[in-house]
Amino acid sequence: MTEGIIAPAPPAEPNATGAASARVAAFLRTAILNGDIAPGERIRQEEVAERLGASRLPVREALRILEAEGLTEHEPHKGARVPKLSMHEVDVIYQMRERLEPLALSESIPHLEAAELERLAEIQSRIEADIDMRSFLALDREFHLLTYTGCGIEQLTGMVTRLWNSTQHYRHAFMTLSGPGRMWVVNAEHRLLLDAIERRDTVDAERYLGGHIRRTRIELQRHPEVFDGERR
Repeated sequence: MTEGIIAPAPPAEPNATGAASARVAAFLRTAILNGDIAPGERIRQEEVAERLGASRLPVREALRILEAEGLTEHEPHKGARVPKLSMHEVDVIYQMRERLEPLALSESIPHLEAAELERLAEIQSRIEADIDMRSFLALDREFHLLTYTGCGIEQLTGMVTRLWNSTQHYRHAFMTLSGPGRMWVVNAEHRLLLDAIERRDTVDAERYLGGHIRRTRIELQRHPEVFDGERR
């Protein structure tokens, strides 16, 4: 090395930690959304690290990612857990969804392309097939979030996704209680919404979507058993 010249630092290794964090986050996200990790259940870093063959660092980073998405929360001296909401909290979050999602949809509709409309129709056809609850919840989520992809306001779409994440468990519980006999209502509302989107009618689309969310909110209020053991 030439005297007086500092040798450059060796090139940084590929961001293995970032890739590992994304892998852990994807695993935990799926488990939470599917209900495999229930509201109120703690997520122990060491157990996740051992199961996935990862170190504690990417697990901690993954939990930060999920906290930003509304899927986990951190309690001082206790660690991470899936948030458990009271009936009133869920009701307020659904009211937020009633107001924000029609706005996101109205911003999105003019920018949705033919391929996205075709995908929406395909998803709805699959929902109308005889599918299990886990498949329905995944497809229902994909259907609604896809309708917002044309909205270019990241703050709005980010909030919508976070609110969806917060209410996933309660939507699952509600659909389980309602049973397959009520699926005709969901399908009818989806078809009305899809028709309005295809016609680029933002007024009808907002009205149908607001009613769709409101119906779930009101029916959830009739099932206090969903919130057994709710926090005070």
